[in-house]
Amino acid sequence: MAKNIDPELKKIGSYLYLEDTSKFSIPEYQRAYSWEIKQCDKLWQDIESFIDSGGTDPYFIGTIIINCQDSDTKLSLIDGQQRTTTFILLCKALLLRIIQAIDETKKDEESEDLTYGLKKKRDRLIQILYKVSDSQILAVLKDIESAPTRHILENNSINELYKNELQTIIESPDFEIAEQRVEKIKYKQKDNKYTNFFRNFKFFYTKLEELSPSEVNVFTEYILDKSEIIEIRSWNVEQAITMFNSLNSDGMPLLDSDIISAKLYSNSGEDRDGYNTKWSELKKIIMGLEENKITDIDGILMQYMYIKRAQNKEYISEKGSVNVATPGIRRYYTETNQQLLESPLKLTAQLLKVSKIWFEIKDYSIIELCSKFNENLKLYLISYLFRFEVDEITENLVTEFLENLLRLFSILELVDLGYSSSKFKTFLFGLNTKLVDKNISLSEIKQEINRHINDGWERKEIEDAVRNYTKNSLVFLNEYLSCKENNQKFILSAKYEIEHIMPRSGKNIDQIREDAGITDEEEFLKVVNKLGNKILLEEDINRSIGNAWFRSKIQNSISEKKGYKNSNFSLTKEILSDFENQENPLWTVKKIEERSDRYAKRISNFIFGLRE
Repeated sequence: MAKNIDPELKKIGSYLYLEDTSKFSIPEYQRAYSWEIKQCDKLWQDIESFIDSGGTDPYFIGTIIINCQDSDTKLSLIDGQQRTTTFILLCKALLLRIIQAIDETKKDEESEDLTYGLKKKRDRLIQILYKVSDSQILAVLKDIESAPTRHILENNSINELYKNELQTIIESPDFEIAEQRVEKIKYKQKDNKYTNFFRNFKFFYTKLEELSPSEVNVFTEYILDKSEIIEIRSWNVEQAITMFNSLNSDGMPLLDSDIISAKLYSNSGEDRDGYNTKWSELKKIIMGLEENKITDIDGILMQYMYIKRAQNKEYISEKGSVNVATPGIRRYYTETNQQLLESPLKLTAQLLKVSKIWFEIKDYSIIELCSKFNENLKLYLISYLFRFEVDEITENLVTEFLENLLRLFSILELVDLGYSSSKFKTFLFGLNTKLVDKNISLSEIKQEINRHINDGWERKEIEDAVRNYTKNSLVFLNEYLSCKENNQKFILSAKYEIEHIMPRSGKNIDQIREDAGITDEEEFLKVVNKLGNKILLEEDINRSIGNAWFRSKIQNSISEKKGYKNSNFSLTKEILSDFENQENPLWTVKKIEERSDRYAKRISNFIFGLRE
């Protein structure tokens, strides 16, 4: 009778100790190694607490699901690759620290037991990491790199960009050489330039250096012999993935994309190589989008769901009413529209198109602006752009459409209604069916937005809301509109801050308030956060001027990092222009109110004034 499922409770040391022909394998569809220091720190603290408690019951770390369909010696990690990889990194850090600890331990009779215990654990770790026999341990100790060793884990994930990183760390004879050999990520600084593999390894190694030889001995014992997992082996990949999905629905910390990529991989069949290639390309593009804080893989899946639902008019009733109820990403792809997963190459090609569009437009200046507004704005932007081929998209095309969309999302910033209200979500859902339709022109879309805005809100209502606005998104819109008025390109430098012209605090604040004509604390709090008191300013300038007097801010040069002069921001230039000929310039409540009025008209003109 064929094997079905074999669950077994195992100590970590036993789980990681494999026969010489066996090895762990990370399947093609699995996610990249994503554990960060915060997860490692939580693991470390849990183990420390367990040790301190002196508990006799083992420390339970969860369930590992392994698929053995291909071979009993190829242990394919369906669920547990993050923990397994992390424990291997911890074992390497333990091995290096134990080797040090043996040298640090006194060579006397009193320390014999400790030395013996450390050496036994050292040899166990060598056998775990390098899968060698007893007779080969000495060869590993003499020269790890030339000793006859076998890999404990192979990484086949198409999502992993650093497949050799773990083995590089394992094969390095010491920490310093490992640090020299591991990958360095371009454009990153300090520890951020390293991968999760090395950062986590370094975390463990640094923590272990703080322990005495006897503490290292105890810690290693608790890891190898007093920490447990339930290992479930399955000999049917579909069954293993089903268990994986089931466990995940019960709260395992997995992304929707992990579930979807697993199902796509299972369905790829003869197209598996083509699917793997496309999915790898998708992940590489998305990594760049994540670095730019544009979107991630789950975001791409969400956006395509909105596109597909709009194309199919799935939420429009026969009578034309709009149902804004939205299934979760996982439910949509695995239940509601599971036929999408039956064509892995086709679906991945569509997701690739979405990601390529974002990559094409990510550096457009107006994209920097839209990132300051409600995240849902991106759903409708990508729906419209999806009607074009990537090479057809230009900055002018994106700007023309996005300005119109920003008008509605600017109102969302100003009124008490939230995104889920009918004035926003219901309208946008209905609009989305037109955004994806190539036969409906941008002119028609503009007209529909115009009608909705003019039917739904009064100009005075919006201007009053701008005057009393105290949040920050419209500061960026105000800068953008100022740039347009002054024929200046809207650019957000890498490091900038929102500057309160009248500071919110500081040693001179009482006198500054008095100069401004403010009589009490309540009035000050009402005025200081108004739009008329806010501009954008380069970070280094803002920090250098601190809470200085207004006249100091506008009369000193930016080259000295002491003031507003020569700032690249348009709003800042406007302030300088207004006060450039004044001998004793003062920033008063009246000036703040006047500027708030000016900005209210500028923004309301933007919202109501765009006409076909």
